[in-house]
This record gives sequence, C-alpha cells and structure tokens, in this order.
Amino acid sequence: MKLEFLGTRGYIDTRSRRRRRHSSLKISYYHHNLVIDCGADWRDHLDAFNADALVVTHAHPDHVDGLTGGTAVPVYATALSWQKMRAFPIDHRRNVVDGRAFHIGRMVLKAFPVQHSVRAPAVGYQVTAGRACIFYVPDVVYIPDRSRALRGVKIYIGDGATLSESFVRPQGETLVGHAPVRTQLGWCAKEGVPRAIVTHCGKEIVDGDERRIGAKLRAMARERNVDAQIAHDGMKLVLR
Repeated sequence: MKLEFLGTRGYIDTRSRRRRRHSSLKISYYHHNLVIDCGADWRDHLDAFNADALVVTHAHPDHVDGLTGGTAVPVYATALSWQKMRAFPIDHRRNVVDGRAFHIGRMVLKAFPVQHSVRAPAVGYQVTAGRACIFYVPDVVYIPDRSRALRGVKIYIGDGATLSESFVRPQGETLVGHAPVRTQLGWCAKEGVPRAIVTHCGKEIVDGDERRIGAKLRAMARERNVDAQIAHDGMKLVLR
C-alpha cells in the first residue's frame, strides 16, 4: 500500500509552502488508485489525481467542493453526504453503508460514523490492502465504535486542528468540532495502534514553528508509546 498526502491543510484561510491544499489522501495498491476527499482547492485539478475512485468522508466544502464541477470517476459517499451533494453533476454515484465493506480494486474499505458535525455527518475509513491497514479520519470529535474501527490498524491518520487545546463544543445534545491530537493519541494507545500521522492541519501547525511543534507532538506520543509525525503536502509512505 502506498500513501501520498496530496493536501494537508484544514478548513482555514492561512496556508504555507508545505501545507497549501485542502486535505486529501491518495492510496495506491496493485495498480488501483483511490483518493479520499476533494476540497475546494482541487476543483480545477482533478486530473492530477489519476484516480480510479474518489471517496468522501463528509460534505463540508474543504472535503467535497472540488467536485462541484462534476467528474466521470466513480464517487463513494454515505447517503447523508449525497443529500448535501445532490446537485453535483457526478456521473457514477456509489452509496457507502456504515460498517459494510466495499472494494476498490484489491483494497477493502469500511466506513465508521464519527462525531464531528451535525449538518455534515462524517465517517472515518478503515482501508485494508493485503496485511496493511490504516484508519483515515481528518475531522473527528469522537469515534463511537472505536475498538472495531481501529482493530488491526497499523497507522491512524487523524485530525490536526489543534495539538492539545480543546476545539470541541456542544450543539444541542451532540459534541461538534475537533478532538485535539493529544486525545487521538490516547485512542491509539488504548487500541494498540503503534503509529499516528497528523493531517488536516489547523493554524497552530500551519502558522507555527514546525520543529517546535513536531518536538511537542513526539513527546506527547512517546508518553503513550506511539510513534507520531505531522504530514505535509506531497509526503509519501510505503506500507509493507
């Protein structure tokens, strides 16, 4: 399984040389390429994906507005996300059902509902290719079925809106926003996930001193016996 972080910037106005485009992850395995999320930054650059399929976590602009002009590539999304994207001129719509496996080439994907937004309900994706398994969740407050979502996962790729400060608020009876990275590292420790990568970066990371922030992240991760790093646009990894 090959991972390429096409974009790593969250839904913020600021950007930097290393984090310019909205978060998007390309996964390749046995000559099939899938891309998760296609925010507004990508609207005129879909051909650069060279994707066999596009997968959507939720229908916020920084995750789907690159599709407002349409695409002939199959797009996978939940019914709740399709409601928000009903006017998009997408030729091939595929409905994702929570917890039900689906295949793109030899890759197996499962969607797990997560708390993040009331207006744009989100999911995280468990992606398995051979013996490699990752979980991708760029926006998250809480994962209700966390044990099952992270079972067998070798790399957790999560929400980088803030390292330690809470960015969570109540909306009615539901919590919305973003869990700090510190909390997500705790999830990894509890579920036995050995490695975490931070994406969908907020202002703290994008505008900050990367060396200082990276050192702070690694210290938090070591306390929980997890290896951690911050992704940047164009970063590539091979999982064997």
